[in-house]
Amino acid sequence: ANHMFVAVNSGSLPPDLLESTLFGHVRGAFTSAVHSKKGYFEVADRGTIFFDEIGTIGPETQIKLLRVIQEKEFTPLGATDPIKVDVRILAATNADLFQLVKDGKFREDLYYRLDVIKVALPALRDRKEDIPSLVDHFFTLYCRENDKFLDSDGRSLLRFHPDAMQILMEHSWPGNVRELENVVERAVVLAVDPVAPVE
Repeated sequence: ANHMFVAVNSGSLPPDLLESTLFGHVRGAFTSAVHSKKGYFEVADRGTIFFDEIGTIGPETQIKLLRVIQEKEFTPLGATDPIKVDVRILAATNADLFQLVKDGKFREDLYYRLDVIKVALPALRDRKEDIPSLVDHFFTLYCRENDKFLDSDGRSLLRFHPDAMQILMEHSWPGNVRELENVVERAVVLAVDPVAPVE
């Protein structure tokens, strides 16, 4: 818990770049590799690596990820000597991984290696009591980012009008927490008064 936390946005990187990002490379491993570079696994040694949208990782990378989990070692691109690591792996997905296994799109052995402790997080519409706390968090985050409506402790002074908050509580949130985050960010960007109105 006191060591590095590294987050990997699995779905945003093409397979070859994801592999280099995870495992690193040595100088000369490919045309543009003019310097050696540590991968996320090496950076996260004795810490945690978090895979967001793990279901989007391609078959080749799945095999290499399975090896890291099982053997606790990997070989950077272009290297010959493996590197030992001790890394806690967290993975998240909004896809049904077991269905992806059945469809042949996700390795069954990797699925079972990852499925040690499962935390099922309900959709936002099923835990609306979290909305006020999430709104406060996102207000502070985006008020800091936009340098507006902050108190002396760096907390947001911006709030939704009670009517707007009621609309948020009644909305079904098909886009889940990301949709709520976007609503709050838009409110911060457009706000000219510390009480955000109903849009």
